[in-house]
Parts: sequence; C-alpha cells; structure tokens
Amino acid sequence: MINKIRSYLGVKLFITYLVVILVGGLVLVSATQFAMPTAFSRHMGGMMGLPGQIMGMGARGAVEQGAAVELPLYDSFRAGFNEALLWAMLVAGGLALVVSILFSRSVVAPVRAMMIVSQRIAEGHYDERVQSSAGDELGQLAVRFNQMAGNLQQVEMMRRQLIGDVTHELRTPLTAIKGSMEGLMDGILSPSAETFEQIHKEADRLSRLVDDLQELSRVESRAYKLDIVTVAVADLVEAALKRLGRQYEEKGVVLTSSLPPTLAHVRVDTDRIGQVLINLLGNAMQNTPKGGNVTISAEQKGNDVLISVKDNGAGIPPEHLPHVFDRFYRVDKSRSRRAGGGSGIGLTIAKSLVEAHGGIIRAASDGIGKGSTFIFTLPIS
Repeated sequence: MINKIRSYLGVKLFITYLVVILVGGLVLVSATQFAMPTAFSRHMGGMMGLPGQIMGMGARGAVEQGAAVELPLYDSFRAGFNEALLWAMLVAGGLALVVSILFSRSVVAPVRAMMIVSQRIAEGHYDERVQSSAGDELGQLAVRFNQMAGNLQQVEMMRRQLIGDVTHELRTPLTAIKGSMEGLMDGILSPSAETFEQIHKEADRLSRLVDDLQELSRVESRAYKLDIVTVAVADLVEAALKRLGRQYEEKGVVLTSSLPPTLAHVRVDTDRIGQVLINLLGNAMQNTPKGGNVTISAEQKGNDVLISVKDNGAGIPPEHLPHVFDRFYRVDKSRSRRAGGGSGIGLTIAKSLVEAHGGIIRAASDGIGKGSTFIFTLPIS
C-alpha cells in the first residue's frame, strides 16, 4: 500500500493536502476548547454582577447564585459552539478536499503529459512536444523540455545526414576504383602507368577523406589537448603562406598579407590555428579563379585579434551563409570532391578549433561573383 502511494504523485499531493487540513482542524479545535472558558468568564462575568441580581446578597450567596446561573449557561454555550464548529469543519473540509483534488490534477496533468511524451521520444519519435500554456514553473519546465526534444531531433537529423553524406563521399572514389579494376580484369583498360596512376589518385582521395573524417571526429569531441603559447600573429600567417604559397603560384592566384606592425600577440595552439588558416586559405584558393587575389589581414579590437581571409572569387549567396560551416556543405552542388571541391568538412573543423580557443568565426559575402570573407577572433595574450 505504501509503495503504491509513493508511486503516484497525485496521491501524494492529495495526502499532503489532507494532512494539512487535519492538522489545521486539530489546531483549531484545541485552541477553541482551551480559550473558551476564559473567554466565556470574561464576557459573561459582567452579566452575573448586574445590580438587582446580587445586590443585598452576601459574598457566599453571590458566588453560589452566580455559579448556579453560569454553569448551565456555559454548558449550553459550549454545546452550541461545538456543534457549530463541527458543521463548519465538515463544510470547510469537504470544500478543501474538492479544491485539493482539483489542484492535484492541475499539477499532475502536465507532469503526466511530459512522462508520456518522454516515453515517445525514447522510442525514437523526436517530433513529439508537450502542449502547455502555463506561465509557472511547470510551464517553464515544459518549454525547456520542448527545447531539449528539439535539440535531440536536430541531432538525429544531423546524424542521418552525416551517414548519407559519408556514404556519398566514400562511394565516389570507391566507384572509380572498382570501375578501373573491372576494366583491367575484363581487358577493356590496358595495364598502363596512366591507369595505375588514376587508381592511385582515387585511393589517395579516399585516404584523405577518411583522415578528414577522423580529424573531424576528434575536433568535435574535443579529444585533444591544446598546447597554448604566446605567439605573434605574423608568425602564424607567415607559416601558412609558406605552406600554400607554391599551390597558389601553380593555380595563378595571388596570395598576400596585410598586418599592422603593432599587432598584439595572441595565446593559441600554433598547430591548431595553423590548421584553421590552412583550411581557410585552401577554401579561398578553390573558389578563386586564375588571376584572382586572396588577402590575409588582421586588426585588434578590444581583447581580441580579428583575422580575415578575403578573396575575390565565386562568392556566396546570402541564403547559403548560415550553412557554410556545416559538414559536407557545398555552395555549388555541382562541385564534387574529384572536381576539386574538397571534402566539405574543412570549414567545420576550422569552426570547432576557433571555438575551442574561445573565439568565433563567421562568413560574409556580397553575393555570387563578388568574393567572400572569413573572419575569426583570437584572444590576445
């Protein structure tokens, strides 16, 4: 019985209200019974001493006459008061029980609704929501519950999308490798150095994709330790220019830097921020045609240094700007990995690394054909 009571919130609330009612009634009865004789004597004693009733009597006669009159009157008063008190407690108790049941239901109903919805969500129905318009704590709990459900739904959508994107990205090089091997086995392709080189390129793309996915997993799960040091921004930019300078020259894109000489030092993990710059510069190179320009600049604002990578290439439509840091997202859907579009997760990795340093990163563009700018912040030392 006790275990059953403990398992139902409504029963526990009802019993709580009932105990409060009983305690209040007990206190009321005890207080009235204790205070009644004194109050009666104080208010009725004057009537016993009126002139004409006890004048001419002796002290003993007055006391006996007063007692003879007072005792029956007090007994009658007490009986009438107790009867009225009993009826009042019965009516008040009945109304209190009805009100307690209604209040218990108002508390239990939203909790029960959240319990049912949570069970549905646990079964995989992430679109379920709790309907609540109350403005109290239970209403706020319902709002937070719906926010949690929305986040779970978004995570599930991202998981499914990630599986689909990874499958698509892996299928492309695997299909090319499989097709070349079948051609070799059927004698359609000759076992030439060119054929083997093509197979090797596809295998290399597949290997890089797997490495990118592994790096993305490590970065998003923060499964690494930042080696924070104080370094000049110019040193970070110079290292990135050296790594990609030759590739820019081969494509015919001009890569320059514009840094103020008095720029403050920053506290970062040089390898990780170097990776951010490489990813941003690589993205800018892919989207800038031959003869274009890419510029790295920096400025200090408050306690942060703003580093920007600006190009005059393809640009980004406004509706695509909020999604450029999503996994496998490409502004130009026709650009594949084989066509030089990259894995589609370089910007995602850059965003996670910048946020791990306490900075923010964003993209800006005036539209198609007007170039784009990627800006991220780093804390100064």
